[in-house]
Amino acid sequence: MINNSSAIGQGIDTLDVLFSGIFTNIVIAIITLLIGFIIGKILGRLLQKILHEFELDKALKHSAGIHISIEHFLGSFLTYFIYFITIVIALNQLGLTTAIMNMISGAIILLVIISILLAIKDFVPNMVSGLFIYQKGIIKQGDLISFDKLKAKVIDTTFIETKLESKSGDIIYIPNSLLIKKQITKLKKKKL
Repeated sequence: MINNSSAIGQGIDTLDVLFSGIFTNIVIAIITLLIGFIIGKILGRLLQKILHEFELDKALKHSAGIHISIEHFLGSFLTYFIYFITIVIALNQLGLTTAIMNMISGAIILLVIISILLAIKDFVPNMVSGLFIYQKGIIKQGDLISFDKLKAKVIDTTFIETKLESKSGDIIYIPNSLLIKKQITKLKKKKL
């Protein structure tokens, strides 16, 4: 009986030490978050007030014509930067920094890949269409064409777009992928 109660006592002591360590880490992480958020808010507002004293927004508006509130942007940036550092310190206290940072890194990489794909989604079809127009010689500089109820003169054809000039002198840029999808009629020189 004495051996069993001794083993139970050691088990309880081990759980007590384990939970007190975890509890201490959680309390320190929460205190770190609170202090960091307060410091971040104070420093962000302080920076914004200092920049306002220098009249940064007025100077940029007057000299460069920029109508964006740089004072507010920089103050908010500092606040959120301090928030981020505080969260990293709190996660480090809990021993979760590596896992969370890996997830954040993965999300950023995914966001960059999606942004690149969205940026080139129109570029690639226009490039392929431009190569097709160039290779087949469908239209050339100086040609008069009728395109989608529009009569115009071809000024320039690049791999991405075709530059047209209407009878009234308007310059029109048409993506090559759109140009290939529609019917193009070459006109005689006198029809424009």
